[in-house]
Amino acid sequence: MQSDLDQLLEMVNSLNLAEGRTDTVVPFLSLVRRSQPTAMMPGVLRPSFCLILQGTKKFHLGQDTIYYGAGDYLVSLFDIPASGQVVGATRQSPYIGLRIELTPEEISSVMTEAEINVKPPNRKMGPGAYVGKSDEHLQLLLIRLLELRGKPEAEIRFLSSLIKREMIFRLLTGDYGHLFVQRVFMDQQNEGISRAIEWIKENYNKTFTIDEVARSSNMSVSGLHHKFKAVTAMAPLQYQKQLRLQEARRLMLNGSANATAAALEVGYESPAQFSREYRRHFGLPPLQDIKAFQRLPVPEAFETS
Repeated sequence: MQSDLDQLLEMVNSLNLAEGRTDTVVPFLSLVRRSQPTAMMPGVLRPSFCLILQGTKKFHLGQDTIYYGAGDYLVSLFDIPASGQVVGATRQSPYIGLRIELTPEEISSVMTEAEINVKPPNRKMGPGAYVGKSDEHLQLLLIRLLELRGKPEAEIRFLSSLIKREMIFRLLTGDYGHLFVQRVFMDQQNEGISRAIEWIKENYNKTFTIDEVARSSNMSVSGLHHKFKAVTAMAPLQYQKQLRLQEARRLMLNGSANATAAALEVGYESPAQFSREYRRHFGLPPLQDIKAFQRLPVPEAFETS
Protein backbone atom coordinates (compact mmCIF):
# COMPACT_ATOMS: atom_id res chain seq x y z
CA MET A 1 0.00 0.00 0.00
CA GLN A 2 1.34 3.40 -1.00
CA SER A 3 2.17 5.70 1.91
CA ASP A 4 0.99 9.31 2.03
CA LEU A 5 4.60 10.47 1.73
CA ASP A 6 5.07 8.34 -1.40
CA GLN A 7 1.86 9.78 -2.84
CA LEU A 8 3.11 13.30 -2.17
CA LEU A 9 6.39 12.51 -3.91
CA GLU A 10 4.57 10.97 -6.87
CA MET A 11 2.37 14.06 -7.22
CA VAL A 12 5.37 16.39 -7.16
CA ASN A 13 7.32 14.24 -9.63
CA SER A 14 4.37 14.43 -12.06
CA LEU A 15 4.96 18.19 -12.26
CA ASN A 16 8.35 17.66 -13.98
CA LEU A 17 10.04 20.26 -11.81
CA ALA A 18 12.98 22.23 -13.16
CA GLU A 19 16.18 22.34 -11.13
CA GLY A 20 15.93 24.77 -8.22
CA ARG A 21 12.86 26.41 -6.73
CA THR A 22 9.43 26.39 -8.41
CA ASP A 23 6.44 28.45 -7.32
CA THR A 24 3.00 26.81 -7.46
CA VAL A 25 -0.59 27.94 -8.00
CA VAL A 26 -0.91 28.04 -4.21
CA PRO A 27 0.47 31.49 -3.24
CA PHE A 28 2.35 30.36 -0.13
CA LEU A 29 3.64 27.00 -1.44
CA SER A 30 6.87 26.41 -3.36
CA LEU A 31 8.79 23.27 -4.36
CA VAL A 32 12.51 22.52 -4.68
CA ARG A 33 14.34 19.94 -6.77
CA ARG A 34 18.09 19.25 -6.70
CA SER A 35 19.62 16.39 -8.67
CA GLN A 36 23.01 16.56 -6.93
CA PRO A 37 24.42 17.72 -3.59
CA THR A 38 24.90 21.47 -3.24
CA ALA A 39 27.50 23.63 -1.59
CA MET A 40 26.84 25.04 1.87
CA MET A 41 24.93 28.28 1.20
CA PRO A 42 24.44 30.99 3.85
CA GLY A 43 21.10 32.76 4.05
CA VAL A 44 18.26 33.72 6.38
CA LEU A 45 15.58 31.30 7.55
CA ARG A 46 12.20 33.02 7.22
CA PRO A 47 9.11 31.92 9.18
CA SER A 48 8.04 28.77 7.34
CA PHE A 49 7.26 25.04 7.35
CA CYS A 50 9.60 23.00 5.13
CA LEU A 51 9.13 19.27 4.46
CA ILE A 52 11.55 16.93 2.71
CA LEU A 53 9.88 14.38 0.45
CA GLN A 54 13.09 12.76 -0.80
CA GLY A 55 16.80 13.19 -0.04
CA THR A 56 18.59 14.74 2.93
CA LYS A 57 19.70 18.19 3.98
CA LYS A 58 22.09 19.73 6.50
CA PHE A 59 21.75 23.05 8.31
CA HIS A 60 24.09 25.08 10.49
CA LEU A 61 22.27 27.23 13.06
CA GLY A 62 24.83 29.05 15.16
CA GLN A 63 27.01 26.27 16.60
CA ASP A 64 24.35 23.61 16.01
CA THR A 65 24.28 21.22 13.03
CA ILE A 66 20.92 19.77 11.98
CA TYR A 67 20.39 16.85 9.59
CA TYR A 68 16.94 15.97 8.32
CA GLY A 69 15.55 13.73 5.60
CA ALA A 70 12.43 12.32 3.94
CA GLY A 71 9.37 12.79 6.14
CA ASP A 72 11.10 15.33 8.39
CA TYR A 73 10.15 18.98 8.48
CA LEU A 74 11.97 22.14 9.56
CA VAL A 75 9.94 24.96 11.09
CA SER A 76 11.37 28.44 11.56
CA LEU A 77 9.45 30.96 13.68
CA PHE A 78 11.80 33.95 13.32
CA ASP A 79 14.22 35.40 10.77
CA ILE A 80 17.37 33.46 11.66
CA PRO A 81 20.70 33.59 9.76
CA ALA A 82 21.77 30.06 8.88
CA SER A 83 23.64 27.96 6.31
CA GLY A 84 22.19 24.98 4.49
CA GLN A 85 23.02 22.42 1.84
CA VAL A 86 21.53 19.40 0.14
CA VAL A 87 23.68 16.39 1.07
CA GLY A 88 21.58 13.52 -0.29
CA ALA A 89 20.59 13.78 -3.97
CA THR A 90 21.28 12.00 -7.29
CA ARG A 91 19.86 12.24 -10.81
CA GLN A 92 18.00 8.97 -10.23
CA SER A 93 16.75 10.04 -6.79
CA PRO A 94 16.77 13.85 -6.61
CA TYR A 95 16.23 15.89 -3.51
CA ILE A 96 12.59 17.08 -3.35
CA GLY A 97 11.24 19.49 -0.75
CA LEU A 98 8.32 21.83 -0.23
CA ARG A 99 7.99 25.10 1.66
CA ILE A 100 4.95 26.86 3.16
CA GLU A 101 5.27 30.44 4.38
CA LEU A 102 3.97 31.20 7.88
CA THR A 103 3.19 34.41 9.77
CA PRO A 104 2.75 35.03 13.51
CA GLU A 105 -0.67 36.52 12.74
CA GLU A 106 -1.84 33.26 11.15
CA ILE A 107 -0.60 31.23 14.11
CA SER A 108 -2.26 33.60 16.59
CA SER A 109 -5.55 33.52 14.67
CA VAL A 110 -5.74 29.71 14.66
CA MET A 111 -4.73 29.51 18.29
CA THR A 112 -7.46 31.96 19.32
CA GLU A 113 -10.29 30.55 17.21
CA ALA A 114 -9.51 26.94 18.13
CA GLU A 115 -9.13 27.91 21.81
CA ILE A 116 -5.79 26.15 21.99
CA ASN A 117 -4.10 26.42 25.37
CA VAL A 118 -0.61 25.01 25.08
CA LYS A 119 1.86 25.55 27.89
CA PRO A 120 5.63 25.18 27.52
CA PRO A 121 7.24 22.32 29.47
CA ASN A 122 9.32 24.89 31.39
CA ARG A 123 9.90 28.64 31.56
CA LYS A 124 13.02 28.56 29.40
CA MET A 125 13.08 30.13 25.95
CA GLY A 126 12.84 27.47 23.23
CA PRO A 127 14.66 27.50 19.89
CA GLY A 128 13.28 29.63 17.06
CA ALA A 129 13.69 26.73 14.62
CA TYR A 130 13.29 22.99 15.05
CA VAL A 131 12.97 19.69 13.17
CA GLY A 132 10.00 17.36 13.60
CA LYS A 133 8.61 14.20 11.98
CA SER A 134 5.52 14.64 9.79
CA ASP A 135 2.52 12.41 10.45
CA GLU A 136 -0.37 11.26 8.28
CA HIS A 137 -2.46 14.30 9.21
CA LEU A 138 0.15 16.75 7.89
CA GLN A 139 0.88 14.64 4.82
CA LEU A 140 -2.81 14.36 3.88
CA LEU A 141 -3.18 18.14 4.18
CA LEU A 142 -0.27 18.64 1.80
CA ILE A 143 -1.81 16.15 -0.65
CA ARG A 144 -4.98 18.26 -0.58
CA LEU A 145 -2.92 21.37 -1.33
CA LEU A 146 -1.29 19.76 -4.36
CA GLU A 147 -4.68 18.52 -5.57
CA LEU A 148 -5.74 22.16 -6.05
CA ARG A 149 -3.65 22.31 -9.21
CA GLY A 150 -5.91 23.06 -12.18
CA LYS A 151 -8.76 24.40 -10.04
CA PRO A 152 -10.23 27.92 -10.54
CA GLU A 153 -8.18 30.68 -8.93
CA ALA A 154 -10.91 31.66 -6.44
CA GLU A 155 -11.24 28.04 -5.33
CA ILE A 156 -7.49 27.71 -4.90
CA ARG A 157 -7.30 30.89 -2.83
CA PHE A 158 -10.21 29.93 -0.56
CA LEU A 159 -9.44 26.25 -0.01
CA SER A 160 -5.67 26.68 0.33
CA SER A 161 -6.17 29.17 3.18
CA LEU A 162 -8.42 26.67 5.00
CA ILE A 163 -5.91 23.85 4.52
CA LYS A 164 -3.10 26.05 5.79
CA ARG A 165 -5.07 26.91 8.92
CA GLU A 166 -5.68 23.23 9.58
CA MET A 167 -1.96 22.57 9.13
CA ILE A 168 -1.15 25.25 11.69
CA PHE A 169 -3.71 23.66 14.03
CA ARG A 170 -1.94 20.30 13.71
CA LEU A 171 1.42 21.91 14.45
CA LEU A 172 0.01 23.81 17.43
CA THR A 173 -1.44 20.63 18.93
CA GLY A 174 1.64 18.53 18.17
CA ASP A 175 4.79 17.86 20.17
CA TYR A 176 6.27 21.31 19.46
CA GLY A 177 3.11 23.38 19.87
CA HIS A 178 4.62 25.24 22.83
CA LEU A 179 7.21 26.79 20.49
CA PHE A 180 4.45 28.22 18.30
CA VAL A 181 2.76 29.60 21.40
CA GLN A 182 6.06 31.12 22.51
CA ARG A 183 6.26 33.09 19.25
CA VAL A 184 2.65 34.28 19.50
CA PHE A 185 3.04 35.39 23.12
CA MET A 186 6.30 37.15 22.32
CA ASP A 187 4.55 39.20 19.62
CA GLN A 188 1.38 39.89 21.61
CA GLN A 189 3.27 40.96 24.72
CA ASN A 190 6.04 42.78 22.80
CA GLU A 191 8.44 40.38 24.51
CA GLY A 192 12.08 41.47 24.71
CA ILE A 193 13.63 38.98 22.28
CA SER A 194 11.07 39.63 19.56
CA ARG A 195 11.67 43.37 19.97
CA ALA A 196 15.45 42.88 19.95
CA ILE A 197 15.34 40.88 16.71
CA GLU A 198 13.17 43.50 15.01
CA TRP A 199 15.35 46.34 16.31
CA ILE A 200 18.53 44.75 14.96
CA LYS A 201 16.85 44.10 11.59
CA GLU A 202 15.87 47.78 11.39
CA ASN A 203 19.30 49.04 12.46
CA TYR A 204 21.69 46.37 11.15
CA ASN A 205 23.57 48.88 8.94
CA LYS A 206 24.30 51.20 11.87
CA THR A 207 26.96 50.98 14.56
CA PHE A 208 25.48 50.13 17.94
CA THR A 209 26.42 48.44 21.20
CA ILE A 210 24.90 45.49 22.98
CA ASP A 211 23.72 47.93 25.67
CA GLU A 212 21.62 49.78 23.08
CA VAL A 213 20.02 46.52 21.95
CA ALA A 214 19.26 45.64 25.57
CA ARG A 215 17.68 49.06 26.20
CA SER A 216 15.58 48.78 23.03
CA SER A 217 14.06 45.56 24.35
CA ASN A 218 13.89 46.59 28.02
CA MET A 219 16.21 43.78 29.08
CA SER A 220 19.47 43.42 30.95
CA VAL A 221 22.56 42.70 28.85
CA SER A 222 23.01 39.26 30.44
CA GLY A 223 19.33 38.40 29.99
CA LEU A 224 19.43 39.53 26.36
CA HIS A 225 22.49 37.40 25.59
CA HIS A 226 21.04 34.29 27.21
CA LYS A 227 17.56 34.48 25.68
CA PHE A 228 18.69 35.73 22.27
CA LYS A 229 21.08 32.82 21.87
CA ALA A 230 18.43 30.33 23.04
CA VAL A 231 16.12 31.47 20.22
CA THR A 232 18.55 32.27 17.37
CA ALA A 233 21.58 30.10 18.31
CA MET A 234 23.85 33.17 18.12
CA ALA A 235 24.71 36.37 19.97
CA PRO A 236 22.97 39.66 19.01
CA LEU A 237 26.02 41.27 17.39
CA GLN A 238 26.74 38.06 15.45
CA TYR A 239 23.14 38.22 14.21
CA GLN A 240 23.79 41.79 13.02
CA LYS A 241 27.01 40.79 11.26
CA GLN A 242 25.34 37.96 9.39
CA LEU A 243 22.49 40.23 8.26
CA ARG A 244 25.07 42.73 6.96
CA LEU A 245 26.98 40.10 5.01
CA GLN A 246 23.82 38.56 3.53
CA GLU A 247 22.56 41.93 2.32
CA ALA A 248 25.97 42.89 0.88
CA ARG A 249 26.08 39.65 -1.07
CA ARG A 250 22.56 40.23 -2.38
CA LEU A 251 23.51 43.73 -3.57
CA MET A 252 26.55 42.41 -5.42
CA LEU A 253 24.70 39.47 -6.97
CA ASN A 254 21.97 41.67 -8.45
CA GLY A 255 24.59 44.07 -9.83
CA SER A 256 23.50 47.12 -7.87
CA ALA A 257 26.82 47.54 -6.03
CA ASN A 258 30.48 46.55 -6.16
CA ALA A 259 32.26 45.25 -3.07
CA THR A 260 33.23 48.67 -1.69
CA ALA A 261 29.79 50.19 -2.27
CA ALA A 262 28.07 47.14 -0.79
CA ALA A 263 30.30 47.28 2.29
CA LEU A 264 29.44 50.94 2.91
CA GLU A 265 25.74 50.34 2.20
CA VAL A 266 25.43 47.71 4.93
CA GLY A 267 27.38 49.70 7.50
CA TYR A 268 31.05 48.72 7.22
CA GLU A 269 33.48 51.62 7.61
CA SER A 270 36.48 49.56 6.47
CA PRO A 271 36.37 47.69 3.11
CA ALA A 272 39.30 45.59 4.33
CA GLN A 273 37.37 44.45 7.41
CA PHE A 274 34.36 43.71 5.20
CA SER A 275 36.49 41.58 2.88
CA ARG A 276 37.96 39.62 5.81
CA GLU A 277 34.59 38.92 7.39
CA TYR A 278 33.00 38.13 4.02
CA ARG A 279 35.69 35.56 3.24
CA ARG A 280 35.36 34.02 6.69
CA HIS A 281 31.59 33.68 6.23
CA PHE A 282 31.27 32.73 2.55
CA GLY A 283 34.64 31.02 1.99
CA LEU A 284 35.90 33.38 -0.74
CA PRO A 285 36.68 37.12 -1.08
CA PRO A 286 33.70 39.13 -2.39
CA LEU A 287 34.67 39.37 -6.07
CA GLN A 288 35.74 35.72 -6.34
CA ASP A 289 32.57 34.55 -4.58
CA ILE A 290 30.27 36.50 -6.91
CA LYS A 291 32.13 35.29 -10.02
CA ALA A 292 32.02 31.67 -8.82
CA PHE A 293 28.28 31.95 -8.16
CA GLN A 294 27.62 33.43 -11.60
CA ARG A 295 29.54 30.59 -13.31
CA LEU A 296 27.19 27.93 -11.94
CA PRO A 297 25.03 26.37 -14.73
CA VAL A 298 22.04 26.44 -12.37
CA PRO A 299 22.83 29.05 -9.70
CA GLU A 300 22.54 27.64 -6.21
CA ALA A 301 20.60 29.54 -3.61
CA PHE A 302 19.86 29.30 0.07
CA GLU A 303 16.74 27.13 0.22
CA THR A 304 14.96 26.18 3.41
CA SER A 305 12.80 23.50 1.80
